[in-house]
Amino acid sequence: MDDVSRPPATLLAEEALLGLLLPFWQLVIGAFVLVVLVLSVGRLARRGRSRMTTALLVTAAAIAGFALVGVLLQG
Repeated sequence: MDDVSRPPATLLAEEALLGLLLPFWQLVIGAFVLVVLVLSVGRLARRGRSRMTTALLVTAAAIAGFALVGVLLQG
């Protein structure tokens, strides 16, 4: 008799393979994000001090906004 509550073996094998590959893809995406971030910060630093100050203020406002939205949506 077949146990219908148990998934087929091929499905488990696919999930296991995806589970092994998932950290690799996260690492690749993280590396691309890091490269783009370093390049953009370098370009911004070459543009001068006033642009850096504006960028830091905009970044701080975005972080505060995301934190506020997170708190409001949480509770």
